[in-house]
Amino acid sequence: MIKDVVLIEPRAPGKHVFSKFKLPRLGLPILGALLQRELGISSRVYFQEVSKLDWDKILGADLVGISTITSTAPEAFKLLERIKRESDIPVVMGGPHVTFLPEEALREGVDFVVRGEGEQTFLELIKHLSNGNGDYSDIDGLSYSEGGVFHHNDDRSRMDDLSSLPWPDLSLIEDFEKVRVVPMITSRGCPHNCKFCSVTPMFGHRYRYRDSEDVLAELEMLYKKNPKAVFFFYDDNFTASTSRAKELLQKMKERGITPRWTAQATVHVVQDEELMQLMKDTGCLFLYLGLESANPETLKSYRKAQTVEDIVRAVEVIHKYKIKVHGMFVLGSDEDDRAAIRETVRFAKRTGIDTVQFLILTPLPGTEFYTEMCQQGRIIVDDWSKFSGHHVVFNPKLISPFRLQKEGTVRAMGKFYSIWQCWKLGLLFRWKDMAIRIYAHRTIAKWKARNREFTAELKSRYKEEKTRLKSYYKEEKAPIKRHYKGEKARLKGKGEKS
Repeated sequence: MIKDVVLIEPRAPGKHVFSKFKLPRLGLPILGALLQRELGISSRVYFQEVSKLDWDKILGADLVGISTITSTAPEAFKLLERIKRESDIPVVMGGPHVTFLPEEALREGVDFVVRGEGEQTFLELIKHLSNGNGDYSDIDGLSYSEGGVFHHNDDRSRMDDLSSLPWPDLSLIEDFEKVRVVPMITSRGCPHNCKFCSVTPMFGHRYRYRDSEDVLAELEMLYKKNPKAVFFFYDDNFTASTSRAKELLQKMKERGITPRWTAQATVHVVQDEELMQLMKDTGCLFLYLGLESANPETLKSYRKAQTVEDIVRAVEVIHKYKIKVHGMFVLGSDEDDRAAIRETVRFAKRTGIDTVQFLILTPLPGTEFYTEMCQQGRIIVDDWSKFSGHHVVFNPKLISPFRLQKEGTVRAMGKFYSIWQCWKLGLLFRWKDMAIRIYAHRTIAKWKARNREFTAELKSRYKEEKTRLKSYYKEEKAPIKRHYKGEKARLKGKGEKS
């Protein structure tokens, strides 16, 4: 009988500029609330970035669930190993990484893998385990091993009615008071088809929205509890439907629910200035934009439905409404050489973007890019913890892995968050912005120190490859060079007639 469940979100590997802003994903708080509502089962959630794991409680639970993305998979497997070493508790894993690589988790010793949107699958599994039903073949979305054979049940259809789910119970997260940003989500899915993104394979092309009244009720409850908190809308594109976004924001304004908030959007958000005004009126602080690159060819290869001109205009219009822009760039496409990467950094500086993330293009399981890199044999790193967007894990086309690492993280971030940039903001009396840049500058230095070994390994490979190519071309050119000299001598009547 399952009465007590522990749910764990493993910590992310290493530190980077935005490690300070710790934000739990909402899958586990939703599962915890669902178990309580449907089955009366109590649970606790450990968000390992802030929660100290209580191993007595973990090992005393009836079941442990672990949610993992690719970069946290090694930590998830470490937790699994200890649980299995010290107990016989069933362990369930879910999340994007194991959704696309379920057999890896099963080989590591996990009992069940919940693929895709896991609420109903997890609920049905708990019912089976509580009833002693050992036949799991009728649970859609479940993978498991039986007699050494892997079983992958049919995929489960994605949920249409997101409002049927309970609100995420953030109070289940141990030490949640240490989290400074309150997360919310109002939709799932994305109609776009960026080749490096796992959102569409995980949640589908179709946007599915929660009922606006349901969203407003949750937001009002959280706002009353945390009037000074900053809220983050986890939606992959909060403004995908401008009419729906305007309806929601208008009702927030009318009811006085105006917390400080941030959200992800695209550059096309500025096409509706009524929407922009509502954002300003309801307390929007930052918009996080997937800008990706200043190289038009890279934007095309990523299948981004935007131009460099769109980016420039978006930043101008958003700033007009006193909202800040966080630009997210992805460097290392097959169209990116060193010059293109440096131009993207210069572009970010001169366009006036407030804060940036220069991430390395990363082949995440489940994406088209991952499949492409596997087929071409271009993945060079097998440590999942390096698949975080901060390390080069594949062979780029126009630049070496070492050069991409140096240009794409160390130099790019260092240029944007340089000491001079910090002082410039100080001279303009923009103290908060200056403090953010100083923090970022220091964190970059720490990241370089912590990743010195990884960078040195890439550099060593680069030197070996350079030496090999130099030797190869020397050997290839030698016969041509001899032939050329012979021809030259023959034509002058001085040498051989070959």
